[in-house]
Amino acid sequence: MTEQHTVKSVDRVLQELAREVADMGQLVQKQITDAVHALVKHEFEIAEGVVMNRNAVDALHREIQEKGIVAIALRQPVAVDLREIVGASRIAHDLDHIGDLAEGIAKRVLRSEDHFRINDVVLGLERMGELVLGQLNEALESYAQRDAAKALKVWRADAQVDAVYNSRFRELLTYMMEDAHSIGYCTDLLFSIKNIERIGDHVANVAESIYYIVEGRELPDGHSKDT
Repeated sequence: MTEQHTVKSVDRVLQELAREVADMGQLVQKQITDAVHALVKHEFEIAEGVVMNRNAVDALHREIQEKGIVAIALRQPVAVDLREIVGASRIAHDLDHIGDLAEGIAKRVLRSEDHFRINDVVLGLERMGELVLGQLNEALESYAQRDAAKALKVWRADAQVDAVYNSRFRELLTYMMEDAHSIGYCTDLLFSIKNIERIGDHVANVAESIYYIVEGRELPDGHSKDT
């Protein structure tokens, strides 16, 4: 009877963790969407919302971490159950960092008074944001489905984000050298696209954690993301 109770208790915790990770993922997706929109449209109110909503992401992160620690201490899960708990904690950690980076973009919008705009650069930044959001959505779907193949695909796709970042970075430097009036605006964009590129890195980490949950091992050493 005690063993059955323990199994049911662990199952309940795993279900709660999965739901909270999904909720945290949705919040973070909105943070990214709103932060990029605020940057592109120079919308202070939306940027303020990103900063204010950061507390909800933090609260879920703490809840997932604490629930996982308690479950390990009291229930002593093993094998796949333990991987589910550890993996949820790892995913929440990276989602929290993504929220930090989205907040950083929003705060840069709030500090900026420069309404200078370069349309093709803005379009490139929007596309970069859409690319990262698409990969995060794929990662969250792979977590819900426990799909290791989809997680591996997301992990490899981080090379695309890096390539777009390098292209946008060179483009912004060119504008800054050609027009001194664009330096302040382009500097803000440089920091923001770096944040988006780092979001892509954390999405890749989320994919790694999902692969670990499903397969019971880390990704092979030396595995290249662009292969």
